[in-house]
Amino acid sequence: MDRTIRQVVIRGQVQGVGYRAWVEHQARTHGLEGWVRNRRDGSVEALFSGPAETVASMVALCRRGPSSARVETVTDEAAGIDALNLRRAGEGFSLLPTI
Repeated sequence: MDRTIRQVVIRGQVQGVGYRAWVEHQARTHGLEGWVRNRRDGSVEALFSGPAETVASMVALCRRGPSSARVETVTDEAAGIDALNLRRAGEGFSLLPTI
């Protein structure tokens, strides 16, 4: 099984609408590892690790987001294992503080 790590930044009306909680729920439901956090510039940043096909599906879901969000753009790039290590010890998927 081919595993991948992708980092995404979602821009639009994505803070204050439950976007992070939605990402966390979707990622856990799909068995992905990683993290999600708000950024001070108003965007949401997330990292997904898992089977390539599942990660790609999660990135596609982020382009829509929850019904209360208005996603304008999603940037998606490869990331390394060091980025995955930002999650909290013992957690598969973490909700991180704003940066």
